[in-house]
Amino acid sequence: MRLIDLSQPIFDDCPNCPEHPPVRSEIIADHPAVGWRLEKLTLVNHTGSHVDAPLHKLAGARSLDDIPLEKWVGPAYLLDLRPCTPDQRIGPDDLAPLLKAANGDLRDRIVLLCTGWGDERAQTDRWLNHAPLLSPAGAHWLVDHQVRGVGIDYYSIGDATVHEILLRNDLWIVEELRFPAEVWDLPQPVEFWTLPVNFKGHTGAFCRPVISVR
Repeated sequence: MRLIDLSQPIFDDCPNCPEHPPVRSEIIADHPAVGWRLEKLTLVNHTGSHVDAPLHKLAGARSLDDIPLEKWVGPAYLLDLRPCTPDQRIGPDDLAPLLKAANGDLRDRIVLLCTGWGDERAQTDRWLNHAPLLSPAGAHWLVDHQVRGVGIDYYSIGDATVHEILLRNDLWIVEELRFPAEVWDLPQPVEFWTLPVNFKGHTGAFCRPVISVR
């Protein structure tokens, strides 16, 4: 078995949602003084590659640990939307090729959207504020086709309305992916894993998204 890493790294002052506090990684103990090294991390749980549970947007909804681990693993279809333009909104017409790839049936499948923004990750106005995102109409399309989960190579799948449409319909979200060139040579669907850290009662968590090639 081979694993293809789709994650974005976390490091001190790494790019993240500008509405969140800056990411800090501080060495608080080191080998010369105490014999080992420890880092103190200061960041929100929706940083780097991470998943969203319904509680992220919906009061009283399911938290991260209410979702069975098996739900985070399954067959996934990758959709190459490149080249996307700044501020583009991804709608039903953009998503339609998924149906052909899936022979018309996306039920209980995972959809991963490649905009190209994962390769541009940087502290720039273009990346932070002008990324292509899923539109509300695109979100409804995914719900109508009974998709299980959706991912994107950016820190957010879309605005608050998009999050609510997806999460209210129990369609989980994984954000901040990166697609290496080798994934486009794989037959679809791929076997996708995105197991979250076990944060009790939380709205989301860091994850390590991978494609398993057997």
